[in-house]
Amino acid sequence: MISFLTLLVAQTAAAEAPATPPPAPPRCEGPNHEAFDFWVGEWDVYPNAATGEPAKVAESRIEKVSAGCAIRETWMPLQGRTGSSLSAYDPATGGWHQLWVGGAPGRVFFDGGPVGENMVLTGYWGKDAEGNPSLVRMTYSVQGDGSVRQYGQASADHGVTWSDSFDLIYRRKE
Repeated sequence: MISFLTLLVAQTAAAEAPATPPPAPPRCEGPNHEAFDFWVGEWDVYPNAATGEPAKVAESRIEKVSAGCAIRETWMPLQGRTGSSLSAYDPATGGWHQLWVGGAPGRVFFDGGPVGENMVLTGYWGKDAEGNPSLVRMTYSVQGDGSVRQYGQASADHGVTWSDSFDLIYRRKE
């Protein structure tokens, strides 16, 4: 028969034994997780114009968050409504996903990933003149001067044809 004292000593020893720490979570490092890092920074945003210096339309803060596993954008237009996006690489799908929430009710989901040196994300955003859902494709590309171009195209026929929608240049703040 085990005595009460023996049980108490055994329980105390088990409670004081160091627990094995859980394994560290996988790190969000490597080319897949870092494919959109070129967009990280503090930016002044301008319409893309072939000639002249267009007026600034917004500021944008793009930062790595969640232990480097996501990229958060804080969009701060000089006029209009603010918004935020959260983008992340998903190892399960092998693609990138972005959630955009603007200053009006609703949200937009974009999916895609790197295409060459660019990041291309596509999702249904708004409606065309006839009220049909508008598929929007955003292509982010680093320019020769270090700026980032965000070129948007829209499609009313689910991606068969595309037309220009917006064209922005992100210039690093000094």
